[in-house]
Amino acid sequence: MKGIILAGGKGTRLYPLTKITNKHILPVGKEPMIFNPIKQLISVGIKDILIVTSREHMGALVNLLGSGREFGCSFTFKVQDEPKGIADALLLGENFAGGDSIVVILGDNIASHSIKPYVEKFENQDIGAKVLLKEVNEPHLFGIAALDETKIVKIQEKPDKPESNYAVIGIYMYDNNVFDIIRKIDYSLRGELEITSVNNEYIKRNQLTYDILRGYWTDAGTFETYKLANEILFNIDNKIISGDE
Repeated sequence: MKGIILAGGKGTRLYPLTKITNKHILPVGKEPMIFNPIKQLISVGIKDILIVTSREHMGALVNLLGSGREFGCSFTFKVQDEPKGIADALLLGENFAGGDSIVVILGDNIASHSIKPYVEKFENQDIGAKVLLKEVNEPHLFGIAALDETKIVKIQEKPDKPESNYAVIGIYMYDNNVFDIIRKIDYSLRGELEITSVNNEYIKRNQLTYDILRGYWTDAGTFETYKLANEILFNIDNKIISGDE
């Protein structure tokens, strides 16, 4: 199993903090933001990690992270030439995955507890995908999972009338079929390949499972959530809490 961290985008909602730097390099707690998803993957035992970012920010991320020796892992870097969506960025990881299943984390997702228990359950699936959910106060701002007793029925992207308060957060697990699925989905009205379309295709195949993430979580894409991310990581000294704690 391999790990992919998507760290592109312009970070416009955090402007002017992002005027000259990549959002994922901004400090959260005592470390750069991207250290948290890196530590999450390492907590699972993943040592091969691909970082996908934009052309203008590649140099800064390589200078920050280096080869991965400092973390006890190996980094590969890829450039997403244009911001055409999460699924488009993920497609750049096909050769890197090399037929393996993957754990994908959006680089601005901050979580206090290790995702190891959920990855272990995914490994026992043999096929398909798994997403992690978290209950949120403003579901209209997220991709929301409509649930029945045992599974996700559909995922609605920023719905006006959400069918639940459970957001699909930016931590995904996929078998290697994900790349063929991405090639078959259509661009959205905003000109992007949406990860929600990918997840809904797995739902159609009856191959999508979910778990609800323990502990604290936020994305750090706005000033309000960036403040929350700092509070979360300062409180735990930027550590990843194991599933038993």
